[in-house]
Amino acid sequence: MLLYKAKVRRRRHNRPKPKPQVLVRSRLNEQILAPEVVVIDIDNINHGTMTLADALVLAKEQEADLVEVSPLAVPPVCKITDFGKLQYRKDKQEQQQKAKQKKVETKGIRIGFRTDSHDLLFKKTQAEKFLSKGHKVRIEIVLRGREKAMADKARENLNLFIQSITTPHRFEEEVKRGPMGFNALIVAE
Repeated sequence: MLLYKAKVRRRRHNRPKPKPQVLVRSRLNEQILAPEVVVIDIDNINHGTMTLADALVLAKEQEADLVEVSPLAVPPVCKITDFGKLQYRKDKQEQQQKAKQKKVETKGIRIGFRTDSHDLLFKKTQAEKFLSKGHKVRIEIVLRGREKAMADKARENLNLFIQSITTPHRFEEEVKRGPMGFNALIVAE
């Protein structure tokens, strides 16, 4: 006979939500807070320090926006330009920088303790292809069951395989023992 009811606690798994990225936009026209600003016009002529009201009048005369370019300077530097064009140039520049960044992936090649010579040749050409494309290559030799007792032979097989790769390379991580066998990380020179 139950005298009390057991309390069951349920645990909720709440993953923290990613914070939204805040876009840093330049202040323009009436959004500028500084009372005095250094003004540069469309032709990159420096007009020196002037009040914000005078700078806005000058921008309206040239039919353009007054954009705060350097808000941390004292007084802040503002440029008279078309804001849409400025934003477009900035976005294009960021895209070009992103395209220039080289994305390096780590490719993996697994060989077994008893892998045949033809299969090793195929895996070797794969590794050379990855290295020529600029990727890092992690080479693993997998040991199963009683093969784990022959660790010295497995290490030797892995070293022979790495030496057979003709593409110039260097070790980023030397041959080391892992839970499944041995592995090494190589990179093209």
